[in-house]
Amino acid sequence: MAEDPLILNPEGGMPRLLEIMRRLRDPENGCPWDIEQDFSTIAPYTIEEAYEVADAIEREAWDELKGELGDLLFQSVFHAQMASERGLFTFDQVADTMSDKMVARHPHVFGDENRDKSAEQQTRDWEEVKAAERASKAQSGTLDGVALGLPALLRAVKLQKRAARVGFDWPDISQVVDKIVEEAGELAEAREKLTQTEIEEEFGDMLFVIANLARHLNIDPEAALRATNAKFVRRFEGVEAKLAQDGKRPEDSNLEEMDALWDAVKAEEKSP
Repeated sequence: MAEDPLILNPEGGMPRLLEIMRRLRDPENGCPWDIEQDFSTIAPYTIEEAYEVADAIEREAWDELKGELGDLLFQSVFHAQMASERGLFTFDQVADTMSDKMVARHPHVFGDENRDKSAEQQTRDWEEVKAAERASKAQSGTLDGVALGLPALLRAVKLQKRAARVGFDWPDISQVVDKIVEEAGELAEAREKLTQTEIEEEFGDMLFVIANLARHLNIDPEAALRATNAKFVRRFEGVEAKLAQDGKRPEDSNLEEMDALWDAVKAEEKSP
């Protein structure tokens, strides 16, 4: 390490990180685990790190956010290094591609277009630019380019937005609610008459319509469900705390008692 001042430099910035990644992947002297990885094995870690960034923001854990953003940046560096080894592209080309895209998509900032636009108009302009980009990639279908790797609820909303732009959408939110009732009924019937595969299909249909309702209500279903998960954890921990006051654990209790304690925790949360 004595001959590697860049790697030892605590203020080495991106050049330092890129060199560390190159060294980790070095076939002769690198890390065996890093050398064995490929795009498909690293992709799940990339998704996980993105969620950890979102989690830190959700918790307003600003001290943790720097590290989580670093972890996510490292994923980009890892993929770029593997691509460079194959002669596909370099990290600098990744950065340049992103810069070109942002300049092209913001003519009201970097070009001659009028900046005095509403957020709604800018969103419409953004979609037009992205549609032109898809056309240049021979993605002619309305739903082309919606990433398969997105979380299912998020992808459902994106697919529905694309379809809505060409008029395939319920015009009234009451129709969406009616469809949820219909799907719920079909799911209840499926539970008694259909195979497990068919039941899963009906359940998927209901989730898809619920995602549509979220879109009509301008709700991010992923964010809403994350908030509900957090609320469930908080309240159940409250139930456990109340049981602990009596020297008990959940397995020592029963549903009736825990349900009453749940209501008590809810009431405490809502009290001024």
